[in-house]
Order: sequence, then C-alpha cells, then structure tokens
Amino acid sequence: MPSDLDEFKRQYRRSLEAFIQGDPEPQKALWSRGDDVTLANPLGPPAKGIDRVFEAMDRAAAMVRDGTDLTFDVVSSYETEDLAFEFGLQGGAMRLGNSPDMVRASLRVTTIFRREDDEWKLLHRHADPITDPRPIESLAGSGSVVEE
Repeated sequence: MPSDLDEFKRQYRRSLEAFIQGDPEPQKALWSRGDDVTLANPLGPPAKGIDRVFEAMDRAAAMVRDGTDLTFDVVSSYETEDLAFEFGLQGGAMRLGNSPDMVRASLRVTTIFRREDDEWKLLHRHADPITDPRPIESLAGSGSVVEE
C-alpha cells in the first residue's frame, strides 16, 4: 500500500520541474520551517535555516530557465514513521545562466524528508554534479598547495 510519502514525493518532483524553469516557489512550499533545514546545492556553500535556504534557492533558480525532460532515478530510499531519505540521479535539459543553448545537466541528489504535524516536509537536499568517476586530484578543488 502506498504511503502518504509517495504523494509528497510526487509533489516534490513537480516542484523540481518548476525549479528548472526558474520558479522556486512550488518547492519552497514543501520545506520545513525549522532552523535545522539544510540545503547544499552545486552553486554555493551549504545553507542552514529556512531564510538562508530560500536565499540559496532563489539564487539557483535565477540561473536556470526553460527546463524540460526532468528525470529522477531513485538509487536507494528508506522510510520510517517520521523520517525518510532518498538518493538518486536527477537529470534534465535547461538553459543555464545567460546562455541561449539548451544543455543536459545531471546531479546526484540526497533528500531527507521529515513528518511534521501529520504531513511530510523537506528537511535536507544535497545535490552535486558528480555522476561519473573522477580522479582523486579533483578533491583538491582550486588546486591550492599546502606548504609543509
């Protein structure tokens, strides 16, 4: 029997479709309003607290538009009575920044859901573009060298 989390995940997917078109508002409605919410998107440092999460979402949504063909392939998920997680690969086509070109983008995404007042809310989302194997040197980021 499907849980009420399944319906919430459908709303979440629809909010992602709006997001890749540049509209963060449908997703904002799904977030917990707690100070413990966190967002780590691929465009900036992690944000904690609903105000900072919404600021990060607004910045990210302003950089994408005309998104289409959203896909989400679940790799793993788990649900308890009040807490759940989902890990998967998200993809889609969109225009990034000021570019006129449509590009395909893919992200690996971890999402944590929490039941609050008998309804599910987003508690955490982490997304990054690491979907293919990378060399260990990629961990060095900007390539700064530590003096010994």
